[in-house]
Amino acid sequence: MIQESSHVMAALIQIKAASKSYGSQILLDEAEATITDDVKVGFVGRNGAGKSTLLRVLLGEEELDHGTVTLHPNLKLGYLRQHDEFRPEESALEFLMRDSGQPDWKCGEVAGQFELKGAYLDGPISKLSGGWQTRVKLSALLLHEPNLLLLDEPTNFLDLRTQILLEHFLRNYKEACLIVSHDRAFLGATCDHTLELSRGKLTMFPGKIDAYLNYQQEQKEVIRRSNEAILTKRKHLETFIAKNKARASTATQARSKAKQLERLEVTEVEQNEATACIRAPLIEPRQGFAVRCKNVAIGYPERQIASDIELEIDHGSRAAIVGDNGQGKTTFLRTIVESLAPISGEVRWGYACQYGVYAQHVYTSLPPDQTVYQYLESHAATGTKEQRILDLAGAFLFRNDHVQKKISVLSGGERARLCLAAMLLSEYNILVLDEPGNHLDVDTVDALAQALIDYKGTVIFTTHDRHFMKRVATCVIEVKDGRVTNYNGDYDAYVYAVNKEIDDGEREAAALRMSKAPTEVLTAKSVTKPKARDERALRKEVSAIEKTIARLDEQKREANAKLLQSTDANEALRLHNEVESLGSQLTEAEERWCELQSELGEGW
Repeated sequence: MIQESSHVMAALIQIKAASKSYGSQILLDEAEATITDDVKVGFVGRNGAGKSTLLRVLLGEEELDHGTVTLHPNLKLGYLRQHDEFRPEESALEFLMRDSGQPDWKCGEVAGQFELKGAYLDGPISKLSGGWQTRVKLSALLLHEPNLLLLDEPTNFLDLRTQILLEHFLRNYKEACLIVSHDRAFLGATCDHTLELSRGKLTMFPGKIDAYLNYQQEQKEVIRRSNEAILTKRKHLETFIAKNKARASTATQARSKAKQLERLEVTEVEQNEATACIRAPLIEPRQGFAVRCKNVAIGYPERQIASDIELEIDHGSRAAIVGDNGQGKTTFLRTIVESLAPISGEVRWGYACQYGVYAQHVYTSLPPDQTVYQYLESHAATGTKEQRILDLAGAFLFRNDHVQKKISVLSGGERARLCLAAMLLSEYNILVLDEPGNHLDVDTVDALAQALIDYKGTVIFTTHDRHFMKRVATCVIEVKDGRVTNYNGDYDAYVYAVNKEIDDGEREAAALRMSKAPTEVLTAKSVTKPKARDERALRKEVSAIEKTIARLDEQKREANAKLLQSTDANEALRLHNEVESLGSQLTEAEERWCELQSELGEGW
């Protein structure tokens, strides 16, 4: 039951004796917590613990079985929706004005915090990528001026730059937040309190996520030592009782000791659920370069992505390939593993390099007639025992009868996991991994990270998971603005540089806002400037390109849907190539659309 509090208090939300079950699954069991108006809370818990369910209760979309949620009368909730009903051809600016009721200059000012400017702000929102649409939604949230933000996994599928922009927004935000996230780095940067949902109970900790995890370990150690002392005392009492209970002179003492023994109880330590056990290939470490690019240009016949690439990746490195979405990270990976020929230049692997590749174009073309076990066995290093194969299969969710399933009936996600498991049974001394965590749960991703850290070979990988990247990467290669360069520094140094770039941009924007009053901004927008080209011709071309984008987008969506359903290896490979080609054409059309929007902007 949700009720409104009638008196003023610092508590925005009070949860009391909250209980919620689905069948036999208990999500909330007399849970209690208070969220005040001065905290940013990281909400954590295992998958399926009930975090999203509790958010739906707070939003009034679900009801508790028992208990109450008390809301402050002045509470204004802001919720980052996963889906928004944008109107056809509505621009981001038009959406923000309609959604918030704020004037254009105010919407533009707030959107600018998320780098929404020019064609990104004035063009159709439906043409923006998911990451840019998330920036629009965040701008809309801020414009509503809520005093409690509810964010459910806000960093999912956001590139690093957008994640950092979101961090900056939240750090500067003066109101309360409740943020569900598995990204420990993100929570550490934004939240000063931690709320955990575990076994139906809520625990609020007045500190950051890392401090809370350390506190948990310390508490378990205190309990363990206390239990050891109690067990030792029990043993002494039991020995005394056994020796003295039969003697008349000491029987009374023995009975007294027995009562003491009854009162001695150990505290049960909550054990973590079993996690995946993953071991990387055992190989001999090597010296020198693993792969070298000389004057390489990458891309497709119709479009070049990057050029003048000169870099080396040494044996033993764990190289993270970074860059904003659409910059060409996957194209670079495909080029160095020779599934895509370079436009020019030479990609050369070192002596005795054996590389395994985990990427969509590989795991969509597995042999359909083999079983899961047969495929793993055929890729395992010589002498690998059956139990090792079964253990790793289990870690990747192929347990019991599932190891006898044919590849032809596996889903896209199952094929992805199978391909990754096979690589980890092999003798490859180089692993090339494109988003290896996409089809894995959080605990398996952690286990994979540790396996790669222990691996003596070379790892080249991409990922959106910053905690995974921070743990695993020893060097960073950036794909940006048509260049691929070795970044001089580790991942922390790279994140610092991106933060600094954003900070500098924010300072410039703040200075500009100080120098221009809102009325001046509006006046500037209304000034007629000379037309660079005939506006009618420009709009005609824009209209034609928008139809092309819509057609290509639909074709890509259909091909991708067929690819995910395909069980035929040759058909899957053909469809993958079709998706790649359509994606390239779509990107080229979108870039041309942005150019035309800029020209139209100059003509207004």
